[in-house]
Amino acid sequence: MLAAVCTSLVIFRDELPDTNAMWRVTIHASPGWLAWVVIAQVASMGMFARVQRRLLHAGGVRMSLLRAIRVTYAGNALSTTLPVGPAVSVAFNFRQYRRAGAPPQLATAVILLGGVIMTTAYAGVGLLALLAEPHARTMAAAALAALATVIGVIAMAWRWPGAGLPNLARRATRPALRHRLAAPLAERLRQGHGTLRLRPADWAALTAASLFNWVFDILSLAAAGRAVGVHTALYATTLAYFAAQAAGSLLPLLPGGLGAVEGSLVASLVAFGALAAPAGASVVLYRLVSFWGVVGTGWLAWLAVKVGEEGPHGPIRTGVRRWLDAAGPAMYATACVMPFPPPPVQAPDPPESA
Repeated sequence: MLAAVCTSLVIFRDELPDTNAMWRVTIHASPGWLAWVVIAQVASMGMFARVQRRLLHAGGVRMSLLRAIRVTYAGNALSTTLPVGPAVSVAFNFRQYRRAGAPPQLATAVILLGGVIMTTAYAGVGLLALLAEPHARTMAAAALAALATVIGVIAMAWRWPGAGLPNLARRATRPALRHRLAAPLAERLRQGHGTLRLRPADWAALTAASLFNWVFDILSLAAAGRAVGVHTALYATTLAYFAAQAAGSLLPLLPGGLGAVEGSLVASLVAFGALAAPAGASVVLYRLVSFWGVVGTGWLAWLAVKVGEEGPHGPIRTGVRRWLDAAGPAMYATACVMPFPPPPVQAPDPPESA
């Protein structure tokens, strides 16, 4: 991780503003807006957890919200920081769903359909932001209408398999679904169809949660900008966010798109009218929360999940107990020799007058 950070700083050093100027802006950031950066990021991760939990519930599997949040944070940490993170994260989520009681077909369907829903919501938010850009409004409106039509057809096909329109759509998309890359995914979704009983209320909840996952993440970036005086329009912040996501995906070897995301965000915000130093400071604050904070929380969540799986005599708990047993005497001895100041001496009470 440290090597990736250093490499990113070297590669993208020309994209970042002066660090001294950014520091001067950062230390005067508004505490209220900084609090909203954290709140929006927590809400974003919570929405993602609710998508997975709702899909499991539709398959008859109960998972507490706290457990779903732990799995979400842990899976994100695995996906973001490990060299083959996405594959490890999928395997981790699959195992957790199986431990919760989901059969293999349901666990696979939850992972695949959850990914489709989140990706579709991602595209929808991006197209909505493009509607505010005059030069891209016509194209964005057409693409948004096509996306809404596809979503409607998929929802109808899932809800009413025998309906005429979904059958027509299925015949039209059959060549694409038979492609060697899409065929395995389509087959797994088809197998999982019988295990997921999605009602209209489920589709509405899934759509809202997936949209808010991205919206809250973007609002976290916007709040970081407001904290240091960056007042770009919300649609501009959203477009900068999507440009950074695209830049990060071009360099998949860097964990979390380190360097590429920051450089793209700063350049995009400056292009929309922000000053370089405030733009850089806002990106640093946002990434401290959205990447480092979420990853750190995710590894703690992963540790909590592993400890829960192992039981009271597992190697992790045993290792922690051994460390405490070894460190305990040293900490006690250190506390004994610390030069604590003596307690204040109270003056004696004056004698009572006769």
